[in-house]
Amino acid sequence: MLYNRLGRTGLKVSSVVFGGIVNMNETQRDADRFVAEAIDRGVNYFDVAPSYGDAQLRLGPALAPYRKDVYLACKTTVREAEGARREMDESFRLLRTDHFDVFQLHALAADEDLDRAFGPGGIMELLVKAKEEGKVRHIGFSAHSEDVALRALSLYPFETVLFPMNWALGIDTGWGDRIAEEIRKRGIGLLAMKTLVRRKWREGEEKAYPKSWCQPLFGDEELSVAAMKYGVYKGAATLVPPGNIEHLRFMMDHADRAFLEPLSEKEWARLRSEAALVRDELIF
Repeated sequence: MLYNRLGRTGLKVSSVVFGGIVNMNETQRDADRFVAEAIDRGVNYFDVAPSYGDAQLRLGPALAPYRKDVYLACKTTVREAEGARREMDESFRLLRTDHFDVFQLHALAADEDLDRAFGPGGIMELLVKAKEEGKVRHIGFSAHSEDVALRALSLYPFETVLFPMNWALGIDTGWGDRIAEEIRKRGIGLLAMKTLVRRKWREGEEKAYPKSWCQPLFGDEELSVAAMKYGVYKGAATLVPPGNIEHLRFMMDHADRAFLEPLSEKEWARLRSEAALVRDELIF
């Protein structure tokens, strides 16, 4: 598997992320097996959050034998320092670690999130101190709003950004163009999520992959690889699959191709054609 520099963090990360949701609602035996499989395939970046059900509980024991050889990222939706401290301590306990290689403000969606995070008693006070103490090596954020993401970058020198780089959104609306350019200029590490996603679930539609809140791509190799390449085209250092083992395996199988081969004209045409079909069902 290819390894890429995650912006100015200096971390050399696998081109695919193991998202903790893969282990959510699984037995410990299966969680152990999924993590071991990813390690064997060369994955060295693992990402989880307290909001992912029992994912931390499952990932901690599964990752313990490999912890010193991998990067572990965690995140929180709590915006106040005191609550975030309690949650971080619990994450340390469940994940059996004494530090996080990356810690992220999770799911920034509105200006209020930033106002609280950077205000008196906000989580940024905790994270800056945690970095000074070595409990957190690098600070980043995830966001579902381009405007909020850009404002966040104006408030602090974040080192990573976890952001949806979805082909259908980008082609139809230009989604992600501004943040991708700002990330490139600042030398920030981009972790691209929602690349293997087609559209929203339709009302009453059977959810073949219930861990994903939107419909993932699967069963169409040509389109799926083109979708991964789109994330790379936007500047991703690594790609985050939807939260099920099938998509993780697909990304591991095709990551090298996605990073080494640029989008062809045929693939661009396919993405544009498919994007037109879901124009009224975009995920954001």
